[in-house]
Amino acid sequence: MEGNIENKEKRTCLYDKHVDLGALMSPFGGFEMPIQYAGITVEHHAVREKVGLFDVSHMGEVTVRGKDAERYVQHIFTNDIAGAPVGKIYYGMMCYEDGGTVDDLLVYKMGENDFFLVINAANIDKDWAWMQQQTTGFDIDLQNRSDDYGQIAVQGPESEQVMEAVLGIPCSELSFYMVKTVGDVIVSRTGYTGEDGFEVYATPEYIRECWDKLIAAGVQPCGLGCRDTLRFEVGLPLYGDELSETISPIMAGLSTFVELEKPEFIGREALLKQKTEGVAKTLVGIELADRAIPRHGYAVLKDGKTIGEVTTGYHTLSTDKSVCMALVDREYSALDTEVEIQIRKKTFPGKVVKKRFYEKHYKK
Repeated sequence: MEGNIENKEKRTCLYDKHVDLGALMSPFGGFEMPIQYAGITVEHHAVREKVGLFDVSHMGEVTVRGKDAERYVQHIFTNDIAGAPVGKIYYGMMCYEDGGTVDDLLVYKMGENDFFLVINAANIDKDWAWMQQQTTGFDIDLQNRSDDYGQIAVQGPESEQVMEAVLGIPCSELSFYMVKTVGDVIVSRTGYTGEDGFEVYATPEYIRECWDKLIAAGVQPCGLGCRDTLRFEVGLPLYGDELSETISPIMAGLSTFVELEKPEFIGREALLKQKTEGVAKTLVGIELADRAIPRHGYAVLKDGKTIGEVTTGYHTLSTDKSVCMALVDREYSALDTEVEIQIRKKTFPGKVVKKRFYEKHYKK
């Protein structure tokens, strides 16, 4: 999930908290967001080894309620939520008719005929306009609630203990990708780091109180810098890099979240054709033999010929390897295929590997 940088930046309900903590602030997804506090490496390892705290209040929230709520979500969403139990969360995409990705998102089933959709910050306006365009023939109440909620993410192996001891929110009974409400507070066992963790949606006032309690208890605040290194290591996509209007879920290797057995959803025919006939380009992982760092947009070569480009690359903090995800011509996507990456004026050898560079540690 997530999105690209825009110009006129908004501020989340926690903006002054970040400034007080001395965070490095930068524009992201239309908001002025913290990139780091103690440093990306410190924050990254805090999440992998203990627990970290993120402000994710920039994310968007849309509610779908009414007689046709489930039918509407089924129409715009690639995954299959038919008959889903209350409390279940689904990941998937909204697609255009040609299979390109409008956005990737989470769908929370809050009740019968009651769904809570979490969308990417940079795409809120675009997504909202597109969702409104799809309402014809559906008896629903569609609301953009993005300004009503603040959101924090508590992530890491100690997150459950911290949630219960510091915030007093009982959550041990929640399994991965499940949600519950505590009064007006929405709590889900989800995140974007590859570790066990929780996301809390509530009024800005309540979120500010939670932030203060967690900081006072010594929880490490984390910026978007380590959020990117964490999600990248476990192969989670970022909208604008691994997914876009021109990169379909099939190209991105996310067909698990595209339920083609569903009789109908927007983009189904195009995605079915891609799945059946194959796509020209596909997303792969690449590991370099050198410590050079491949960055977004760098060319991927085979025998001097450009066959694709890097979408995200880092020298990973958890495995100490130079790796990247890249969109390449399908014929060069097999594991162990030898390629090169152009980094400035030099080329560096590498090979195609799995996109998950570090194993996830979720509570099942």
